[in-house]
Amino acid sequence: MPNRKISIPSSKRIALVAHDNKKRDLLEWAGYNRQILGRHEIYATGTTGDMLKSKLGLVINRLESGPLGGDQQIGAKIVGEEIDFLIFFWDPLEPQPHDPDVKALLRMAVVWNIPIACNRSTADFMISSPLMEDEYDRLVPDYHAYRSRNTGKDS
Repeated sequence: MPNRKISIPSSKRIALVAHDNKKRDLLEWAGYNRQILGRHEIYATGTTGDMLKSKLGLVINRLESGPLGGDQQIGAKIVGEEIDFLIFFWDPLEPQPHDPDVKALLRMAVVWNIPIACNRSTADFMISSPLMEDEYDRLVPDYHAYRSRNTGKDS
């Protein structure tokens, strides 16, 4: 499948998500990286968004909490090319009632070639990358042929 380029501007649109047991880690990480985050547009789910706004004093585009559809809202924004970057501190040891939504969000990030950090170390490497401050051409498979194929089956 051929690729197409999607230009990500120097000011990124970053989604921040954390499961309950990882909220403290995300808040500490975001506090440490407040100046960098302040140069970008931030989206967050529910309680995480409220906590980030209170701690950082930044404008946070707050969506629903994960179990109420926030993960799916972020996934839709990824598909709509409204999110460039995902920081999702999820808890691999704690089952979540909305695990299918979590898996769908991670899947959308991979399908649309969005950088994803699922732990603090990866988030540190990503946010400190020189690519954070510049425009970046993200390669995404050109799904036009996939969308327009006629398989004779209902979707």
